[in-house]
Amino acid sequence: MLFKIPEGTSLKNPVHWLALGFGSGCSLKMPGTIGTLAGVIIYYFAQALPILLYLSLVVILFIVGIWICQTTARDMGKHDHSAIVWDEIVGYLIAMSMAPDGWQWILGGFLLFRFFDIAKPWPISQVDKSITGGLGIMLDDAIAALFSLAILQIMVYML
Repeated sequence: MLFKIPEGTSLKNPVHWLALGFGSGCSLKMPGTIGTLAGVIIYYFAQALPILLYLSLVVILFIVGIWICQTTARDMGKHDHSAIVWDEIVGYLIAMSMAPDGWQWILGGFLLFRFFDIAKPWPISQVDKSITGGLGIMLDDAIAALFSLAILQIMVYML
């Protein structure tokens, strides 16, 4: 078995379906990474949007994500269960804001975001430990994404 729907959730529930990354978070191995891959697919289709529309979409997905993640975590009875990957999806979209076109940038953003999301250097680790609920679930990934975004933009400038 490669996938398992966590107890307290249902993919028939639209809130759970989104929080679980359209089912990608049900992966028994590396759900955060698989969830980020769902973000890559969304980014692929959203990258052509004008930057203001793209950023507006990301802000809306972040704000809605607070509620989605909070509701699903409550239904699961566990804060920030590994199957909740909406934060990874939105985090990747944040990381890719203003990224140039090309598969190299998509891969670079993916690797950077996964690194910061897993390693959780300060202040990401502090936010992860101190802020609970849907905001806490979303915020640590948003900060990891901002670190990734900054490095990507430095790379754009230097290359």
